[in-house]
Amino acid sequence: MNEEIYRLLDREQLFLSSKQKRVSAYLIDELILSVIWLTIIWDAFTGLDSIEEKVLLINSYVLEFMLLKVIYHTFFVMQYAASPGKIFMKIRVLELSTLSTPSFFCALNRASFRILSEAMLYMGFVWGLLDPARQTWHDKTARTVVVDV
Repeated sequence: MNEEIYRLLDREQLFLSSKQKRVSAYLIDELILSVIWLTIIWDAFTGLDSIEEKVLLINSYVLEFMLLKVIYHTFFVMQYAASPGKIFMKIRVLELSTLSTPSFFCALNRASFRILSEAMLYMGFVWGLLDPARQTWHDKTARTVVVDV
């Protein structure tokens, strides 16, 4: 499979994004999502006195935060082939079958399996760091690849 990906990218003169760019894009997106989430729960958050209460509040909204992440990544990948972090790092997601912006279902698949990778101690992301084609689990299931712009 990796040889097929390399031939396809070489034919189209595309280059896999570096691990550093992908990690940086991930961190930027996590920062953006955290700010959005904190803004949403700000009133409830500031009304609490102890750290324990704040941790309990944050933990009580884990599923809603995961849903926000799925919506965020699905929308941006489907619409722009990149999340804001990827746009800033000048990389994008391409569907392997068309080498174009992923479809809605492809982007939804990718975003959903991204959450699963996070829930499984980020093993899907570690896989991507070790994979020659730099495909994470969510890239493999959605049949996507991340390339430089």
